[in-house]
Amino acid sequence: MRATIMAMPLLAIPLLMTLAAGSPAKAQESDLAKYCKADVARLCPAVQPGGGRIIKCLKAHTKEMSVGCAQALQKMKG
Repeated sequence: MRATIMAMPLLAIPLLMTLAAGSPAKAQESDLAKYCKADVARLCPAVQPGGGRIIKCLKAHTKEMSVGCAQALQKMKG
């Protein structure tokens, strides 16, 4: 019984980590920002953020973007 009570906090750690990570959409946005920052600077330097303009610009340059950015953009579609 005592071992079960002591193990309970350990079992709660993965649950807390999942809750702290936020929603999947936030994680995808974070990936997009992380992996596409250089691509946005290179391919879309004059594009003003907001209204989906950055995403639209990136989609217009899919053949020129980095693999990491392309994968992050693909995750957002799914």
